[in-house]
Amino acid sequence: MSKAVIKVEGMSCGHCVATVEGGLAKINGIERALVNLENKEVTVEFDESKVKIPDIESNIEELGYDVIK
Repeated sequence: MSKAVIKVEGMSCGHCVATVEGGLAKINGIERALVNLENKEVTVEFDESKVKIPDIESNIEELGYDVIK
C-alpha cells in the first residue's frame, strides 16, 4: 500500500470534505482518503498497481478542486 499527500486548493467546509473523500473512495485501488482542511491536503492510501497519483489528482480536479504541484 502506498501513501501520498496531495495539496489541494478550494476546500473550505464539511461538504468539500465529503465530496473529495467520497469521490476518491469510489476509485478502484484507493483504500482511504482523508482531507485536512486546515493544511489544504488530502492524504491518500492506495494500491499503486491499480491507481496512479496522476489519476488521483485528475479525479480531484474533476470534483472541482485545484491540485497544487
